Amino acid sequence: MPVSWLPRSLAVRVTLLCGLIAVSITGMLGGNYFFAARSAILAHADEQLITRVERLRRLLGDVRSMQELRDQAMLLEALSGSSGDVFVLRRAGEAPLVEVNPGQVAPPACAVPAAVDRPLARGDVCHSDALDTPRMHWAAGVARSGHDGQMVEVLAGHALTSEMQMIRRSRDQVLFSTFLAVLACSALVYWVLRHGLRPLHRVAAQASRIDPINLAIRLPEHDAPLELQQMVAVFNAMLDRIATGYGRLSQFSADLAHEIRTPVGALIGQTQVALARTRTPEEYQQVLESNLEELNRLRRIVDDILFLAQADHATLQIERTPLDMAAELQRIAEYFEGPADEAGLRLQVQAIGTAWVNHALCLRALHNLVVNAVRYSTPGTVIQLVGMQEDGVSVLAVENQGVPIPAEQLERLFDRFYRADAVRARPAESSGLGLAIVKAIMDLHGGQVRASCSAAGTIRFELRFPG
Repeated sequence: MPVSWLPRSLAVRVTLLCGLIAVSITGMLGGNYFFAARSAILAHADEQLITRVERLRRLLGDVRSMQELRDQAMLLEALSGSSGDVFVLRRAGEAPLVEVNPGQVAPPACAVPAAVDRPLARGDVCHSDALDTPRMHWAAGVARSGHDGQMVEVLAGHALTSEMQMIRRSRDQVLFSTFLAVLACSALVYWVLRHGLRPLHRVAAQASRIDPINLAIRLPEHDAPLELQQMVAVFNAMLDRIATGYGRLSQFSADLAHEIRTPVGALIGQTQVALARTRTPEEYQQVLESNLEELNRLRRIVDDILFLAQADHATLQIERTPLDMAAELQRIAEYFEGPADEAGLRLQVQAIGTAWVNHALCLRALHNLVVNAVRYSTPGTVIQLVGMQEDGVSVLAVENQGVPIPAEQLERLFDRFYRADAVRARPAESSGLGLAIVKAIMDLHGGQVRASCSAAGTIRFELRFPG
């Protein structure tokens, strides 16, 4: 089921998809960069805080007086600290010896001093996030005073004001870069697609020129993108079939009009002559008999056309039964023995085996072939009726001697209303639909009909039934 909210333009769809891919990729890369930079900034701040505490611990071991301790500590803190940082020296349970706490920030309970003989690590740094103060990192350690040998706690806190500003700037840069990357990627993809789809627009423009008058126009395969060349080739093949069918339909309509015009004209002419003056009953009877012949001819044409129409639309469901080819061909030979004798012809049967066919349709096809053979064979020759098995195919053939048929005419013998040169000399004897019906019957069987003619005039029609 199509999604109605998607844009109808293929270029816009692909652009949106590529934009989504760009958002995903640049978002992941930008997020990775942001979190890596954030971790590096915070790690650097922790290392600086640990370095400050370790320097103060070493300083405590070197001083010789309390005043020297205060002076050196204040100097060191002034050189390494920053605005908002906290620095406290104190003995356990006593007032601070030195305290720098401009924001009056209370040290958190997690700031547990490290033992005097253990250096600080990043795991000793703790964090505090009070609502009214900036985020701070704390580190503490115990040092032995060089003045009197007593233990002094060194506590340092660092306000992450500048670091958080750097982190926010990094975040904004990542978001802005992602937005620019997605925008540039989408614009580039859209431009490339619009440029790449130009051959498709040319194909569409060429297709718009095709109409019943211009069925010879074909889509340019060489100008189509590689992904569309197969579709264009299939479309051109479909146009070939449509053009062929349309041409046959036009020719069929013209031939049908010509076929019907002849008997209708004869009917009208004979009726007009009969009505020109008063006739005897015998004369009227003769006119009616002649008209009946023409009407029967029209009926046969209509029946044949109806059968071909049903076969074309596959409305006929055929049932197959085994057919003894030798017995059936012998019956056909006996049936046509009288007309063949009148034409100075002889029928000969050579058949063996069984064919799975629709009995009525197969007899109709054989009847049409034998009628043609009797009608157009050279007098004094033999008509061969052959039945055999060949490579799993049942073959029924009718072979006769007659006027050689050119190869280019053999290909059209099964077209509707088509007559070869030898047939055109006697058009009243044929409607031009007999062989077309034979082909339609073989199509219903899923088989083939083949026609061949040697240079000596040996004409052979084969009905090849599967299985």
